[in-house]
Amino acid sequence: MQTNGADRARELEVFAAVAQSGSFSAAGRALGLTPSAVSRTIDRIEARLGVRLMLRTTRVLTLTAEGQAYQSAARRILADLDDAEQSIADQGAPRGRIRVSAALAHGRLVVVPLLGEFVRRYPHILVDINLTDAVVDVAAGQADVAIRFGPLADSPLTARRLGETGRIIVASPEYLARRGVPQVPEDLLDHDCLNFNFRRTEPVWPFRREGRDYALTVRGSVEANNGETLTQLAMDGVGVTRVGAFSVGDAIESGRLVPLLEDFNPGDREPIHAVFVGGANMPARVRVFVDFLAERLR
Repeated sequence: MQTNGADRARELEVFAAVAQSGSFSAAGRALGLTPSAVSRTIDRIEARLGVRLMLRTTRVLTLTAEGQAYQSAARRILADLDDAEQSIADQGAPRGRIRVSAALAHGRLVVVPLLGEFVRRYPHILVDINLTDAVVDVAAGQADVAIRFGPLADSPLTARRLGETGRIIVASPEYLARRGVPQVPEDLLDHDCLNFNFRRTEPVWPFRREGRDYALTVRGSVEANNGETLTQLAMDGVGVTRVGAFSVGDAIESGRLVPLLEDFNPGDREPIHAVFVGGANMPARVRVFVDFLAERLR
């Protein structure tokens, strides 16, 4: 049975609502439909495609692999449709929801403080920001813009450089009074070095001595997947850590943390990029948000 464009758009809207809420009833309430009408819509989509998109039990609803692919496509299509309609209705002014993924520390300290200015500049854009150090899949529709640190893997995504940051070794005055102040990198072998758990298979920190770069393997009692946790542990006197300089500036200025071994800092820099789906059909809200970040963070 063929369906017209309006019916297909409505079906996508219903499917996306069910996938997001995990419930026919919740999706129906959001869309003003009965649960049975929602169920019939999902049945109609599955019958037309000839595949199962959702596995339903009395307690839980989960997407199949085909359902996850359909959900990603539905999100992109609905976002494009919303952007096109609303841009025309508002004479091209950017509007709609933009989903942004940023790392915990960088998001809280750098990106979030800029959002007030952005929404005042673009009052018709709703910023949906998610702070996590997990890598979201932008190509699969999990976010519209992701802010990432370090070298980027090859992908069909577009990347816009926003800046760069360095790293710094720090510890609290209380820890240093208890354990002593390291004078050379090798002194760290006798210290509790708090490290990331996702960057390398070997926990090494880089140093430079007399123009020669080398890496030192360090050990510690705690590893974490984000810099904010390591910074908090360092401020609590648990150990020494090496984190992004942007994240500890206030703590150093207030005396809660002390920079260490700066004479041996190799000066390694980590690029920061905004990653997104580019191309001629990129929504205006994505373009202006990335332009805004590039303007303000450079």
